[in-house]
Amino acid sequence: MKSYDVIGVGNALVDQEFKVTEEFLARHSIEKSIMTLLDETQQQLLLSELHKEFKLEKRVGGGSAANSLVAFSQFGGKAFYCCKVANDDDGNFYQADLERAGVSTHLVKQDNDGHTGKCVVMVTPDAERTMCTFLGITIDFSSEELEPAVVADSQYLYIEGYLATSEIARNAVREAREVAEKNGTRIALTFSDSSMVKYFKEGLDEFLTPGVDILFCNQEEAEIYTGCEGLEPAMNALLDVAKQVVITRGKEGAIIGTREHRIQVPGFKVKAIDTNGAGDMFAGAYLYGITQGLTPAQAGTLASRSAAEIVCNYGPRLSTETQQQILEELNLAEQVSA
Repeated sequence: MKSYDVIGVGNALVDQEFKVTEEFLARHSIEKSIMTLLDETQQQLLLSELHKEFKLEKRVGGGSAANSLVAFSQFGGKAFYCCKVANDDDGNFYQADLERAGVSTHLVKQDNDGHTGKCVVMVTPDAERTMCTFLGITIDFSSEELEPAVVADSQYLYIEGYLATSEIARNAVREAREVAEKNGTRIALTFSDSSMVKYFKEGLDEFLTPGVDILFCNQEEAEIYTGCEGLEPAMNALLDVAKQVVITRGKEGAIIGTREHRIQVPGFKVKAIDTNGAGDMFAGAYLYGITQGLTPAQAGTLASRSAAEIVCNYGPRLSTETQQQILEELNLAEQVSA
């Protein structure tokens, strides 16, 4: 019996979220619906312009894998996160945020000069999120931030696709994979964002070599990565590198595929106001379900319902109370083994 259900590796970012207009994005030549990397000066200039026109809606701990592990922990799973923050206000905020959510870390051992990473999240009236990220000290995430003993003592290693941008981070992922493979820890990967597939495919190829147990992506990412047009051709191509592929499809739900089966996961009709964190929530809820004894179909339904709830709120996270209510609503609370 392993001590942890999931250990994640990924970026540590403090999100600042604004409601903006399409005109603002166009005026500042910001590509909509993807994540763009900025340096600190560029991000500060952007924030200055945002504050002139819009109010800050929310400040919260972020990062793709971190959001998933917060969801995972608040459902009741045992999670650990490997990341890197600076010894500054944002770093202290980030550490406390994970602690409140019940995610274990060894951040207390870190004493790093520099600046904690920040992500500016801009939400347009159609609920689409556009992100401009200054990675800060998290760009130097390396094997020094890994906890190999925890990797060995976890059911799953969860890898964030955003780490594909950094060579030293890719080396850390390679080391974590080696530990996982030697100790029977399964491996899950999320592509995280279409920008990673468009601009850092070689890094993702490294993460997928020699294969993973679960791959999370949306349909756009699946088609771009494989070069295939259509859901089924893309699914078949991805199954060459993953034992199980989970493709999210927004309001249409998701499809879970293996070589032998396809499971159609229903969508839930809601009025979306902010899509930030929907994919992260889906992955966190799905991982919770399968590590706690639910079938893939049940885990997929839990994930789809949770992702639908997150888009009804601003920010990438739900409260623990809301997540527990979703378990009750779906009659899954008594079925999980936690």
